[in-house]
Amino acid sequence: MSEAATRLVELSIEECRQLLGADHLGRLAVIVNGKPDLFPVNYRFDGERIVIRTVPGTKLSAANLASVAFEIDGVDEGGRRGWSVVVHGLGYDATDALDPKSELVRSLPVDPWVPPGEVHWLRIEPRVITGRRLA
Repeated sequence: MSEAATRLVELSIEECRQLLGADHLGRLAVIVNGKPDLFPVNYRFDGERIVIRTVPGTKLSAANLASVAFEIDGVDEGGRRGWSVVVHGLGYDATDALDPKSELVRSLPVDPWVPPGEVHWLRIEPRVITGRRLA
């Protein structure tokens, strides 16, 4: 595909939700000491919210009750194509919370790649979901 024929196309909210549901590896963006930081994470999307199983530390403390961004993408380098979905929302430590949403997220099968430690659950409630495809 030539560069002239390449264009950015906005994805519908339904396409974004489908892509979020089909993948399980993304990036969590938080603010740490006034600076942005990114963390690769395993996640699950239940159709309404993003769920991350993690250990205590920077990403959990920086995301709890804070605005966060979450991103997934896919790339076809040979075809010079790709897509990206970005979620802006609010993060909640759902580890000990007794509300129905937190109880639901703790039941989801999130399979982190890092060795297990003390398990904590981070729930992201989306405010805005956007996506683009390079076609």
